[in-house]
Amino acid sequence: MKIMGLQKSTLLDYPGKVACTVFTGGCNFFCPFCHNAELISPRKEEPGLLEKDLLAFLRKRRGILDGVCISGGEPLLHTGLSGLIREMKELGYLVKLDTNGSFPERLKRLVGEGLLDYVAMDIKNSKKKYAATAGVEAFQIEPVEESARFLMEGNVPFEFRTTVVRELHSGEDIEEIGEWISGDEPYFLQSFEPSDHVPDLRLSAYGKEEMETLADILREKVPNVELRGL
Repeated sequence: MKIMGLQKSTLLDYPGKVACTVFTGGCNFFCPFCHNAELISPRKEEPGLLEKDLLAFLRKRRGILDGVCISGGEPLLHTGLSGLIREMKELGYLVKLDTNGSFPERLKRLVGEGLLDYVAMDIKNSKKKYAATAGVEAFQIEPVEESARFLMEGNVPFEFRTTVVRELHSGEDIEEIGEWISGDEPYFLQSFEPSDHVPDLRLSAYGKEEMETLADILREKVPNVELRGL
């Protein structure tokens, strides 16, 4: 697996923990608002960070960092992920996984083996708009639904999150997400941040008051909603 980036310290990516964030290369989605678009299909000539160098860094940071956030790209694309996480756990780290939820069996396996302490799963949009929001024409939503159900069963601490884009998300979409993901789990609505690095430069963000209105819509079915990135 390619490790394409390392943020050496963050207070934001792992709730309540001092962590580092590891970015894996490759993704099976092509979201038009992705801020890590360069990780979707990393060039073969890009060497990335060697696993042994990452582990050496983590050994030095024991007692300073609480955990490791594994993000991407889509980390569950990589069959070697479990071995890397196992080594992180042996060093005493908590491990958080960021995922798009499209590999439920791999997610279940990691949780079942006790390798994950926290999961953040993206809910891209309402079901009817999922394909367009994920940037995949022949999209099958069933794996995402399976991952969401698994997390909602309480197998591991988790959160759901949606990056909200004016051109992609309406109040009706947020209401439909609430009908789908109905429960008291932590749910974050994240404001899209326009950038020169996202695939679709035409996209824009909602304002703070509009985001509050969308959060109130979602709270009708999912009470534990917070805004992030405002």
